[in-house]
Amino acid sequence: MSQAKSKQKGRDITTAVNDLCLWFPDTECVMSHGSPDFRVAGKTFATYVINHHGDGHLALWLKMPAGAQSLYVDAEPEYFYVPPYVGPKGWLGVDLDQGLDWGRIAELVRQAYVDAAPKSLTATLPPGPDLEPPTLTIDPEEFDPLVAPHRKRLLAQISKLCLALPETSEDRQFGNPCFRAGKKNFCTVYMSDGRLQLSFWAGREAQASLTFDKRYQIPPYTGHNGWLNLDIEDGLMAGEAEVLIEQSYRHFALKRMLKALDAQQPIKRTESTRE
Repeated sequence: MSQAKSKQKGRDITTAVNDLCLWFPDTECVMSHGSPDFRVAGKTFATYVINHHGDGHLALWLKMPAGAQSLYVDAEPEYFYVPPYVGPKGWLGVDLDQGLDWGRIAELVRQAYVDAAPKSLTATLPPGPDLEPPTLTIDPEEFDPLVAPHRKRLLAQISKLCLALPETSEDRQFGNPCFRAGKKNFCTVYMSDGRLQLSFWAGREAQASLTFDKRYQIPPYTGHNGWLNLDIEDGLMAGEAEVLIEQSYRHFALKRMLKALDAQQPIKRTESTRE
């Protein structure tokens, strides 16, 4: 076996996707909304998604001709699904780690490329590449960064603080752990730019004062409603998260929940004094 062939045998799925999608003429890879988009003549024909919003899929979203999506999804739901956002436009979700033959995957990518590319590029297009299938999946932390030991410890600490408050529960929002006061979300933990973030309601005044500390950032989408992010990737400062979480909780909690919380405070102060 040649050295090149040996190296190819050790490829993971991410490398195989890049090799496959960039094999076609005049293609490029552009990051879009956190995922690699593969484009030809400015048009996306494939998007590589890793556990998008915690959906559990390691997949390609492929631009397909009209009617093709339902044919694949209905016939083989163990490999194919309707992806979010682009699914209503006929795109096809293709699972890459469920045993689907990579020869078929290459054919589907070719079909997506032909559907998006100018005819000048497809008129003489040869059959798809003859690539060896990947023998490795991806790093578990790449699939779900929250499984990293230090992040699991931080999440456990946040969970303990949140669930100590009256009538709280843990849930998922867009695939991320969140904590609810009754039915209202008051705290979320998620990754941004490779770092763990604690997101909570702080109010406009606190936003203005706390963001002098570089660990605090006003998040997109929710920032205008008074939410704030704290970078906790390097750990929690003693008492800091507890104060921020309680403040956010108080903003969303019902009166009976606040009454129950206030009844706890003297007990906590007494226990703290004893310690």
